[in-house]
Amino acid sequence: MAITCFIRYQIDPFQREAFEQYAQAWGRIIPRCGGNLIGYFLPHEGSNDEACGLVGFDSLAAYERYRATLRTDAEGHANFEFARSRRFIVREQRSWLQDVDSTRDLARLVAP
Repeated sequence: MAITCFIRYQIDPFQREAFEQYAQAWGRIIPRCGGNLIGYFLPHEGSNDEACGLVGFDSLAAYERYRATLRTDAEGHANFEFARSRRFIVREQRSWLQDVDSTRDLARLVAP
């Protein structure tokens, strides 16, 4: 069963660029550690302090392997420290979602 971690962030809207830098770093770290980064998203219209990230895994066991790898990743540790020291993340919530298999990565599977 494939699962996706939905991460909702409340960010400091005056530090949007810092959050963007943080998200871009995860673009390198997450795949290296075994996660499928679906994407990070910044506020565009409406609320100026809500951002989110989506990370997929083939299974809960795959997520556990990812976490173990991430714990030893120097760039991952530095990125967590960057967020902690700059305090641009005010709040973070995680929800776990079960993928609907027939809809996951559909755009990649459909020929143009």
